[in-house]
Formats: sequence, C-alpha cells, structure tokens
Amino acid sequence: MIVFGPLLILFAICFFCWLLFTLAVFALPFLVGVMVAIWAFHTGAGVLGGIIVGLVAGGATFGLGQLALAFVPWTWLRLLIILVYVAPATVAGYGATHGIAQLAMPSAIWQAIFSVIGAIAVSVTSFIRFTGMTPPGLAGQSMVRS
Repeated sequence: MIVFGPLLILFAICFFCWLLFTLAVFALPFLVGVMVAIWAFHTGAGVLGGIIVGLVAGGATFGLGQLALAFVPWTWLRLLIILVYVAPATVAGYGATHGIAQLAMPSAIWQAIFSVIGAIAVSVTSFIRFTGMTPPGLAGQSMVRS
C-alpha cells in the first residue's frame, strides 16, 4: 500500500500536466464562456440557459480567433491576435505549475523558478497549437481571381 500512494500522486501530476498542455489553447474561450454563462445565469436565463449561452460564446470566441488568423494579412495584427489568445494560457500555466510546485518543494524561490518555466512551456505549447489549427495559405491571399 505504501507504493500505491506515491505512484498515484505521480500519475495525478502527470495527468494534470497533460490536461494543462492539451487545454491551454482554450483558456481564453473558456474564460469568455464562463463569464458569459455567469452573466446569463444572473440575468435570469437559468442554469441550462446559462450553460448553453456560455458554450455558444466560448465556441464563437475560438471560431472568431481562427477566422481572424486565417484571413488577416498583416503579420503584426496576426501576432496581436495570437498574443490575446496565448496570454490567458500563460497565466493558467503559471498558476497550475505554481500549485504543483508548492506541493513538491518547500523553497519559495524554486517554486517561482519552476512556475515561470511552466508558464513559458505552456505559452509555447499554446502558441504552437493555436497557430497550427489555422488552415495554411489563407492569410494574405486575394479574394479576387483573375
């Protein structure tokens, strides 16, 4: 039984790290969806109505980001759109890594160091995944064919 406890903790940490890296791309749409769902619930939509409105708002936020990346021809504006989507993932990565680091080590300095490393890793992963979802070759193409 003593062996199962540390193995279960290691499995849980690995699972949550995998989940964090997988869902980092959706940090901004998730945040928008939750905020709109809470707003809808408090304005009288009810629980089911709030959930539906939140899901639609989160999906629309993600879809608008993908469309903007696909059709915006300017590099500086594409970079700004990517930063808007990666910034919440960076904050989420820092918070999650800091929580894991607090469980693993007592030193506050090393907790901060590993939290920053985790935030950078989640940012890079989110950047790569978000830009990888955009269909290639759409940005900068003219809509008029000769």
